[in-house]
Amino acid sequence: MWKKQQTVKELQAACTSTLVQTLGIEFTALGEEYLEARMPVDERTMQPMGLLHGGASAALAETVGGAGAYLCVDEGTVCVGLEINANHIRPAQRGWVYARATCLHRGKTTQVWQIMIRDEQQRLVCVSRLTVAVLNPADTRLPG
Repeated sequence: MWKKQQTVKELQAACTSTLVQTLGIEFTALGEEYLEARMPVDERTMQPMGLLHGGASAALAETVGGAGAYLCVDEGTVCVGLEINANHIRPAQRGWVYARATCLHRGKTTQVWQIMIRDEQQRLVCVSRLTVAVLNPADTRLPG
């Protein structure tokens, strides 16, 4: 499935000085059909009531789904988010949440990814769906 051969360490290095680093998101596993990452539930990712912020869950989902999309396209092709949906199932208060992204559709111009976010007890915290556009940077106004 993967067209690019990168390790989780290389994916992590590409995220230096980005929102990914700011939120403490770490890529943890790359399997044949999935990509995983984790994010701390702490002062960076919580809302004022002491719970994991829904926007932080969406950022984790877009990070892991977007990285998966990137790994599935030819070199020189980019993926950008078109739409993200996140259903928040249960709160998380401390520790880590873990995201697993799997591809539902891998087309020539779009991809659809499902991201399941679970807490340390494997309870479902958030389910998300990310749609990305597959673009050639020469055909866009994107940098690069």
